[in-house]
Amino acid sequence: MANLRSYRGICPKIAQYVYIDSSSVLVGDIQIGEHSSIWPLVAARGDVNFITIGERTNIQDGSVLHVTHKNQDNPQGQPLIIGNDVTIGHKVMLHGCTIHDRVLVGMGSIVLDGSVIESDVMIGAGSLVPPGKILESGYLYIGSPVRQARPLSPEERAFLLKSAENYVQNKNDFLYEVKNID
Repeated sequence: MANLRSYRGICPKIAQYVYIDSSSVLVGDIQIGEHSSIWPLVAARGDVNFITIGERTNIQDGSVLHVTHKNQDNPQGQPLIIGNDVTIGHKVMLHGCTIHDRVLVGMGSIVLDGSVIESDVMIGAGSLVPPGKILESGYLYIGSPVRQARPLSPEERAFLLKSAENYVQNKNDFLYEVKNID
């Protein structure tokens, strides 16, 4: 069973057919859409703001998801909003940002407060998206700090959706085939 915890009386809300690995920890105001998956050792903390994860989105092993608190200078704070058909690679750190649909965030990347990733974007492994940066739809971004490298090819755009579809199948296998051994 996944490690779901309430915070100040608010519990994670999990849609149907979602796989959450038992080693992951989800705390507080988190909403996860249908057919999404949370893989081993993910930590998601919706304590001082909310986290929304769309449908058919996968958050891969060792990723950390957090938010920015509301304050006098920023009354809304920065929630973490992740769209549909998104692939978040291994050991990605997402903090108070917005990621639209059909995005791939490469392994080990960091996406910081107030940044916005438009739909149909690839972020290369190990990239750093600084606070407030907007990544325009249809491009590959790489580097630290991230820079626009080139337009996505038609094959890469198709792969964004294919990656999400592959993880839906993978999570179905895990939902019905993986059993804890005591």
